[in-house]
Amino acid sequence: MYEIIVLQLLTMVTYKETRAAIIAVHKNGFTGKDIVATKIAPKSTIYRFIKNFKERGSILVKKASGLPRKSSKRQDRLLKRIQLRDQSATSAELAQEWQQAGVSASARTVRPRLLEDGLVSRRAAKKPLLSKKNIRDRLIFYRKYSEWTAEDWGKVIFSDEAPFRLFGASGKRLVRRRKGERYHQSCVMPTVKHPDTIHVWGCFSSKGVGSLTILPKNTAMKKEWYQNTLQQQLLPTTQQQFGEEQCIFQHDGAPCHKAKVITKWLGDQNVEILGPWPGNSPDLNPIENLWSILKRRVDKQKPTNSDKLQEVIMKEWVAISQDLAQKLIEIMPSRIAEVLKKKGQHCKY
Repeated sequence: MYEIIVLQLLTMVTYKETRAAIIAVHKNGFTGKDIVATKIAPKSTIYRFIKNFKERGSILVKKASGLPRKSSKRQDRLLKRIQLRDQSATSAELAQEWQQAGVSASARTVRPRLLEDGLVSRRAAKKPLLSKKNIRDRLIFYRKYSEWTAEDWGKVIFSDEAPFRLFGASGKRLVRRRKGERYHQSCVMPTVKHPDTIHVWGCFSSKGVGSLTILPKNTAMKKEWYQNTLQQQLLPTTQQQFGEEQCIFQHDGAPCHKAKVITKWLGDQNVEILGPWPGNSPDLNPIENLWSILKRRVDKQKPTNSDKLQEVIMKEWVAISQDLAQKLIEIMPSRIAEVLKKKGQHCKY
């Protein structure tokens, strides 16, 4: 009867009392098998507790080995402040400044301390420099369009120019390789000193991709060429996608876009313009995401000459689904809300 009561009590202990309870019952003559039957803990855990008790004669947990911590919590907070003052500082530079504050620690100590605070070393994102005017204009743009719904944005045709280069130089490429395969032909990205570059102009809306035109080689997008592009590419796209329905055209503030002759031509064609578009703000234009997708698809085809590159670009452009285009437009309200959240700074998009 006594044994039954003891085993029942074992099942009522809390997690913190488990070790002490197991050892206490074992000292009273119960075997490991008896204790396992209570299911108070996994079998391996119960036998480990009993084994450690027999070896050390105590239920106390053995103190972990290793060197004592070199820094206090206060010194760790100081390191965090030093890092946040200059987030590009290396571990060695941080260790040197930390040592000047009286902490005897190396770069090897700095790294785990920063990891404890969630400060992980990552490659800096490349974004256009935002001036105070750019930030102010971005916030003005937010206030103007913050109430727009996905349906409102669905009436906008977004446009932009983009460069494409041979041999995958136009996009990032990741490979999975085994040890010793870093320079294997299948794991490298070929480069040439002066790769052929093709410049394109394209547009799209929630109804799908529109026209895409390839500029002649060594041709810059000047106002004369831009007006011709709008005449030959934009107008047919608006007619095809919207018919007689009113739509809105987006383009950025590039000099050729803001030329008086272009502004007059757009007015004469009754083309409504979205904006004013804030400078250095490609993160607000969903066509940038479309370019990234297109470049990855083109790079996978591995074109080997300029003609093949042009052919692949056109083929992959028309293969972009309306569903993908619509999804990019549907996140526009979130993209605009992010401007306020980041106080006019760069957005995650």
